[in-house]
Amino acid sequence: MSSGNGQQRAAGGDDAAPPEQLALIREAVRKAKAPRAKPRTWRGAALAKELPVARVLVDKGVLHLDRYFDYAVPEELDAVARPGVRVRVRFGAGARTVREGRREGGGLIDGFLVERVPESDYTGPLAALAQVVSPEPVLSPELLELARAVADRYAGSLADVLQLAVPPRHARAEATETGPPPAPPAAPDPGSWRRYGRGPEFLRSLASGGAPRAVWTALPGPQWAEEIARAVQATLASGRGALVVVPAGRPAARVDAALRALMGDGRHAVLTADAGQERRYREWLAIRRGAVRAVVGTRAAMFAPVRDLGLVVVWDDGDPAHSDDNAPFPHVREVLELRASRDKCAFLVGGWSCTVEAAQLVESGWAAPLVADREQVRAAAPLVRTVGDGDLARDEAARAARLPTLAWAVVREGLRHGPVLVQVPRRGYVPRLACAHCRAPARCRHCAGPLTAQDAGELRCGWCGREESAWHCPECGGFRLRAQVVGARRTAEELGRAFPAVPVRTSGREQVLDTVPDTPALIVSTPGAEPVAEGGYAAALLLDGWAMLGRPDLRAGEEALRRWIGAGALVRPQSAGGTVVVVAEPTLRPVQALVRWDPVGHAVRELAERAELGFPPVSRMAEVSGPAEAVAGFLAGAGLPPDAEVLGPVPVPVTEAGRPRRTGGPPPGERWERALIRVPPGSGAALAAALKTALAARTARAGSGGSEAVRIRIDPPDIG
Repeated sequence: MSSGNGQQRAAGGDDAAPPEQLALIREAVRKAKAPRAKPRTWRGAALAKELPVARVLVDKGVLHLDRYFDYAVPEELDAVARPGVRVRVRFGAGARTVREGRREGGGLIDGFLVERVPESDYTGPLAALAQVVSPEPVLSPELLELARAVADRYAGSLADVLQLAVPPRHARAEATETGPPPAPPAAPDPGSWRRYGRGPEFLRSLASGGAPRAVWTALPGPQWAEEIARAVQATLASGRGALVVVPAGRPAARVDAALRALMGDGRHAVLTADAGQERRYREWLAIRRGAVRAVVGTRAAMFAPVRDLGLVVVWDDGDPAHSDDNAPFPHVREVLELRASRDKCAFLVGGWSCTVEAAQLVESGWAAPLVADREQVRAAAPLVRTVGDGDLARDEAARAARLPTLAWAVVREGLRHGPVLVQVPRRGYVPRLACAHCRAPARCRHCAGPLTAQDAGELRCGWCGREESAWHCPECGGFRLRAQVVGARRTAEELGRAFPAVPVRTSGREQVLDTVPDTPALIVSTPGAEPVAEGGYAAALLLDGWAMLGRPDLRAGEEALRRWIGAGALVRPQSAGGTVVVVAEPTLRPVQALVRWDPVGHAVRELAERAELGFPPVSRMAEVSGPAEAVAGFLAGAGLPPDAEVLGPVPVPVTEAGRPRRTGGPPPGERWERALIRVPPGSGAALAAALKTALAARTARAGSGGSEAVRIRIDPPDIG
């Protein structure tokens, strides 16, 4: 066919082109269907003359395989098989598949080459490295030690931690050249750090190479991002690196903008999930190669391999996004504490609020408080007013409508001067309903599940899905319903009808707004999705406070206060007319802390109560969950420390199909139980080691047809 086509071309015929193209297409199809060769197993290949044994960590996140495996290094891979590179090896070959003194067979699996040694402790034949994926050493000894410490701290496997620490490879990003790091900048002016008693002293210590540790309670307003940027610049001025971890992409963008405004481009990298695989890996490589000394990122950035680390910062450490959703569920604050202790660098945990864990760092003397005096707090915070149950009972408007009279008045006044923020603790339409007269919850007559109102107006059970067409209250006989917790969309509808001339915008899971202009508007938002208003909000309404405080969780009060203060910090100060109205009982401790704007005092009192009751963070706690028989068998066989106390097990709420699963929760439709194991201070490491050993033995049995697996979380953020 090809020679015939060549003769026609030589004759200059016009009909030669189509047969030639057809031949090319057939050839391309033939090559595409040809099986691709797998990486060689180096049968009979000569071994490396020096250090012929490679210790490899295989990418198998099971605890009974949480160790290194020895492989032979072929001579052809001697130059590129360096510690820290990604490799592919054959794993799972039996001792029977031995040829010419080397083991073969098994499936190809990824891994990291940890070290080269002259000989192996294993007496049998070794399989050889199948492939060096890339000559780029991505696993440094420092990162390996940190990952091992995190795995031991959370009773997890090293491979699982490295999956969180090292991003996936991208060849084009790896080929990008990186230059030398820029010269250290000059030490910054303290700027707004002067508002804090020890703020300028903290920056001077960073600039001089010191390693101060501080718990920073930031003042309300947008200056927090610039203050973090000044701390980073002070650290860079000393010739060291800095790492900042924030809970989400929006605060990361604000710190990024502050760093660019303060130091210009090219001095820091941004590591966020929405950056894309290529860009994220390129930025990560620039950090590892030392071309960039400052890093801003979200959760996974806590493992960023910053050279000469001098400062680690975590902003808003109480945000649930700082706790990883994947095993072994590490928390950013705890990992950065490990890094600060191991690298002897500075540590800064900050936020508008204060967590109980941060208060414990101050009480133990590990960190110093970095707070402003009361005069500065009063000058920066808005006025906070409360609407309690007594006020609602006397308020005719509150019984008949969504908002009490005080809230309506604050909204009307605020809209004269700018936007007004309305925080609703639920998204959607109307999640729960109650009797309009006696407030008794509206429940299904068949299964006693909660009734919900759909968009079309019909009532339907949230558990069994049955429609309810003739509901009446079994307590008082009433027929009218009201929303117990009204979602963001329904609240926006009600406010839109009440203020028809004012635009209403929502910010929540479906669409999160970043900023809003300084013009009159109603911004209805769920907690954590509040956009920043240019110049600050004129007022804010915090609705359904009882719903946030009434959650069956140890951290309900702390979390409600953190959400409220996060929204109130976006409001103008009281001197500029800023007002916050919270609909909650004013005698409750979190509400009083909000009125006084005293998150530190609330955290200190919470810490004292938890110490008296033996609750975390004073004690260490682990959660063991799974099917009932699996949990019972695991607890019976686990060699727990003598001072361990087992609480439970108790049933775990069943996850509904189509609903998001809580971290550590059961798969949809499965019935699980959960047990809590508590130990006093000093026994946390022993508890983690015992659980890890027991789980490793159980997973080994499960691999050979053993019993069901259980799930372990150390110090879970939500313990009920």
